[in-house]
Amino acid sequence: MRQAWHVPESTDPSANPPPDERPEHAEHPHGATLRRLEQSSGKLAAAAITRMDEQLPWYRAMPPENRSWIGLVAQAGIAAFTEWFRHPETSQAISTDVFGTAPRELTRAITLRQTVELVRTTIEVVEAAIDEVAAPGDESVLREALLVYAREIAFATAQVYAQAAEARGAWDARLESLVVNAVLSGEADEGAVSRAAALGWNSPDHVCVVLGTAPDGDSELTVEAIRRASRHAKLQVLTGVLGNRLVVVAGGSDDPLRAAKSLIGPFAPGPVVAGPIVGDLLSATRSAQAAAAGLRACAAWQDAPRPVLADDLLPERAMAGDPTARDLLVEEIYRPLEEAGSALLETLSVYLEQASSLEGAARMLFVHPNTVRYRLRRVTDVTGWSPSDVRSAFTLRIALILGRLSDFGNHVQG
Repeated sequence: MRQAWHVPESTDPSANPPPDERPEHAEHPHGATLRRLEQSSGKLAAAAITRMDEQLPWYRAMPPENRSWIGLVAQAGIAAFTEWFRHPETSQAISTDVFGTAPRELTRAITLRQTVELVRTTIEVVEAAIDEVAAPGDESVLREALLVYAREIAFATAQVYAQAAEARGAWDARLESLVVNAVLSGEADEGAVSRAAALGWNSPDHVCVVLGTAPDGDSELTVEAIRRASRHAKLQVLTGVLGNRLVVVAGGSDDPLRAAKSLIGPFAPGPVVAGPIVGDLLSATRSAQAAAAGLRACAAWQDAPRPVLADDLLPERAMAGDPTARDLLVEEIYRPLEEAGSALLETLSVYLEQASSLEGAARMLFVHPNTVRYRLRRVTDVTGWSPSDVRSAFTLRIALILGRLSDFGNHVQG
């Protein structure tokens, strides 16, 4: 607790004039020390700056403007100590008195460790001058007061940096939400890239978007859990909770499924969809739109793995009305088969109609089963989808349907 100084009142009325008539330091039991402390404040501040310049390399390396702000902080600290010594019974707003003299940007220019060194150096200078500053007999009193004040200034320093960290964290969270929302809404531009860079995004070559349901509770805890998972997986992330969706823009992996698996822990139960890999943040909109379409269509594939790739949901997305999925099925499956020759399209179509029976397809095509087998391998080589796999066969069937509808539409328009 702070010590309050008490002066016994004299029984002589003339010795106790009204408060407004008393000399400035009449009530202070250590008035001589207080006056000497006031007179020495400038000299002590200059000595503190000199010692910082001699002992603190980071201070010498700072720009002149920042050094001058630090000098003002040191002066304010000594002035605040003087005022605190004058009225030890009064609660003083030390953080405002001392750190309010410098701009908020100073907390970004110097670290908490450096600020502690600044405060320690200033306190050491004042402590070394106690025998010179204190009036005879007041040395122990001034030393004790400085010890208590050092504790108060330490608390004030921690408070300033805690408040700065909270403010910066809140601002960063809002900035990150803007970037994530821009990616998800298709409005990502150079401004979003600049904001992401301010958040530490280093423009990785491989980017994908992972979408799922956000858990109930504090969204900040969810975001922090994603960050921990990303650090463990060595991924860069931009993340946020938008409505009931948890959105993660992940960079640094060329495998979207691996990235999604490493980040899946904080998601609520339900489907989690990973969009395709793209080259940069501006292109992440395409990955986000694919993931969002996959999340909407995922209910149609009840046995879908968790997480699942948006590209693995192309047939469901197409049936749900996603034009991108329809175009991809036609352009990446139907057209390559069409260009490879009519035999592949015909064989695939008959094979699927014959319930994936080699012998049945061979009879319908009047060819040997080995010929059907060979052509189906060619289908796999051309499209990347195997007709013998049930899921792939379903995707190929939808691609054939959409391709024929596209051809019919073009014929009618022509």
